[in-house]
Amino acid sequence: MARSVDDRMSFMEHLGELRTRIVRGLVALLAGSLPGLYFSQQIVDWLARPVTKLNYSLVFTSPAEALWVQMKVGLIVGVFIAAPGILWQVWAFIAPGLHTHEKKYALPFVLVGSLLFIGGGAFSLFVVTPYALQFLLSYARPGLQPMITLQNLTDFLLKFTLAFGAVFELPLALTILARLGVVNAKMLAKNRKYAILGAFIAGAVLTPTPDAFNQTLMAGPLVLLYEVGIICARVFGRKPTGAPAPAAAESS
Repeated sequence: MARSVDDRMSFMEHLGELRTRIVRGLVALLAGSLPGLYFSQQIVDWLARPVTKLNYSLVFTSPAEALWVQMKVGLIVGVFIAAPGILWQVWAFIAPGLHTHEKKYALPFVLVGSLLFIGGGAFSLFVVTPYALQFLLSYARPGLQPMITLQNLTDFLLKFTLAFGAVFELPLALTILARLGVVNAKMLAKNRKYAILGAFIAGAVLTPTPDAFNQTLMAGPLVLLYEVGIICARVFGRKPTGAPAPAAAESS
């Protein structure tokens, strides 16, 4: 059933709804950060393993650095734990702009979005950054020894973990745009060559090393995710309505 103009929210109502969703998302983030903060010391020790297993020690250069690093790690872990709650608030914000039959996709949106975000972070931590650190530390030699601070290492790892988690949401974003009628599978397929170029540019910018191998580790999944997005847009995208449909809706 088509929505009437009277059912649409005003601009101020949109702002109020956005504020509500942001506050609830922050509450979900706070709840997710509690276990992250509790286990932050063990998580920091685990994050340091790619460096410590190469027989290098981490240092911190200010009295509060280790404390703030653990708090930062706990917060980022909270983002991943709270991903379902945050995505639910995102869905609740965009749901008023959808048709009634489209709102049934709420649960798949939250589940798939959470899995993609967590999968992207895991791909960064288990595949990309270990090879990147090994490559970068291979430049150590007698007279040139690395002295890595705890903050620099965690910033390095968390930056790419969040980046990969975000880019892995590409199929979901394309599916939503297709449902809203902004893009379609034909349009995405036609612009595939530009998407591939953009994926390799993003790989060159986002990956921490200049070698082609690690850049391909970023660009390859992006290209694959784009292809998945085309398939999802073809399957779940908004179908063009014919002339008889509105007449049937009006007669009903």
